[in-house]
Amino acid sequence: MNFDLPEQLANYLKELDDFIEKEIKPLEQKDDNMRFFDHRREYERTDWEKGGVPKKEWEDLLGKARALADKAGHFRYAMPKEYGGKDGSILSMAIIRDHLAAKGLGLHNDLQNEHSIVGNSVGALLMLAYGNDAQKAAFLEGLIKGDASKAFAFGITEPAHGSDATHMETNAVKDGNYWIINGTKTWNTGIHVAAYDLIFARTSGKAGDGYGITAFLVPMKSKGLKIEEYLWTFNMPSDHGTVSLKEVRVPNSAILGEEGKGLAIVQHFFNENRIRQAASSLGAAQYCINEAVKYATERKPFGKPLSTNQGIQFPLVELQTQCEMLRAFIRQTAWQMDTYGAFSVSDKVSMCNYWSNRLCCEAADRAMQVHGGMGYSRHKPFEHIYRHHRRYRITEGTEEIQMRRVAGYMFGFMKQRKPKGM
Repeated sequence: MNFDLPEQLANYLKELDDFIEKEIKPLEQKDDNMRFFDHRREYERTDWEKGGVPKKEWEDLLGKARALADKAGHFRYAMPKEYGGKDGSILSMAIIRDHLAAKGLGLHNDLQNEHSIVGNSVGALLMLAYGNDAQKAAFLEGLIKGDASKAFAFGITEPAHGSDATHMETNAVKDGNYWIINGTKTWNTGIHVAAYDLIFARTSGKAGDGYGITAFLVPMKSKGLKIEEYLWTFNMPSDHGTVSLKEVRVPNSAILGEEGKGLAIVQHFFNENRIRQAASSLGAAQYCINEAVKYATERKPFGKPLSTNQGIQFPLVELQTQCEMLRAFIRQTAWQMDTYGAFSVSDKVSMCNYWSNRLCCEAADRAMQVHGGMGYSRHKPFEHIYRHHRRYRITEGTEEIQMRRVAGYMFGFMKQRKPKGM
């Protein structure tokens, strides 16, 4: 087995680095845009007068960076070539996201908004996988570009059910060529700008059934759909809203995928996104470790570098060891997903994800400790990294849900198609 990066991918990482230096950093430094990344970041990113949602100026800046990346041929990397992409593999995306996150906070890659010069493009990939020809024609190009008028939020979670998507109370009843939807969804990410909400509703079966859940692309302007509140979070701004649906009427053409098979869309979204997100948390953890090592070498209290103390060395050694092991595991899992299918190693995807998110929080906490008072301040990025990545220990499927998933495969309660040779 050869664990070296393919030459083509290694060269592409250098190309991305060059693009960041020549195109993205100048934009980052222009017009005091650094206010969105230095100690002022939370205040400057948040529109406190409009429910705590992201400021327009902040999102406009992200849009400018995406446009530059798209023009340079980077943003659509994961998309098929016929849509201007490079057919980027799951393994390549994992390596790229690790690489970019390890650079720290910046306009090149800001995970709070799922922004990157190499787009994650979850909505576009789901549309490509499940949309019909008419839906692809209407939505796909806009989704790829990040056009809010074509974007959709994800209406999966409900206030009373959290991680359990099969016991949802939101329901849809057929009325001729239309559906009438009633219910409530919460933690709808991107709902402040999205023109649609992808609402998952039970259309048949009973609570707990995997079958009978249908996904509907519901226009946000629909009569009876209302944003009830924006949820303020540990790391502001927040683009997570709670919406209610009362007798919302949508045509049959609003269904994404097949009637009754909406849960497959959820699972597809989680599986591919979880491995990429695990790689991002790994990269952020590596950044924290690198910065702590650098500071410990430079800082000289009591006449000698901090780095000469084993109390400083050993915790960072343990974190670096975990990073190295996890990096190999993430790449192996991503390769298996590419080779045998995204659902062939679901247990390993969950292992990678929950451990990576936990590791990032531990690395950020240790970096704060090594940096002392300055590490605790907002003049260093560690508190931001901790607060943001603490979210992923819940929102990508809680640690407990993912461990439960792994246990299901370990103890034979769940089945998956195993790769040959395993």
